[in-house]
Amino acid sequence: MADNQPNYMTPAGHMALQNELYQLVHKERPEIVQIVNWAASNGDRSENGDYLYGKRRMREIDRRIRFLTKRLEGAVVIDPEQREATDQIFFSATVTIERGTGVEQTIKIVGEDEIDMAQHKISWKSPLARALIKAREGDTVWLNTPDGREQIDILVVEYIKID
Repeated sequence: MADNQPNYMTPAGHMALQNELYQLVHKERPEIVQIVNWAASNGDRSENGDYLYGKRRMREIDRRIRFLTKRLEGAVVIDPEQREATDQIFFSATVTIERGTGVEQTIKIVGEDEIDMAQHKISWKSPLARALIKAREGDTVWLNTPDGREQIDILVVEYIKID
């Protein structure tokens, strides 16, 4: 990492990156290599769409493989189910909050590679997570937003499995 911060991940996030890396290395890349070799054997490469596309796709796959390898090497896997019971918010917490607008929301604090807004998974580096980290159940924190400061009440802090 350029910023020398740990690359925290949940077990599910770690497994997803491992699966993607396996798929690229053992399935997609060998298929593209085969297509490129076949296309190269057809002669003129300058106007050979299969060859040109294949080479470009292989570069994309290789770049993604390098990225995933680096992310996995620096991974610190934290299993929320193995954490010591606490009402304080740390990485991998599932937190139910009430926003200043009165809306109740449950969010999961996950690694940067696991963000999924549809499943309410936010990065531990996000402004909301940073405001919540180290606070406790029952606390009120303030989040600076483009529209001003928003009050956030922490209702429930849990350490449960994150899929």
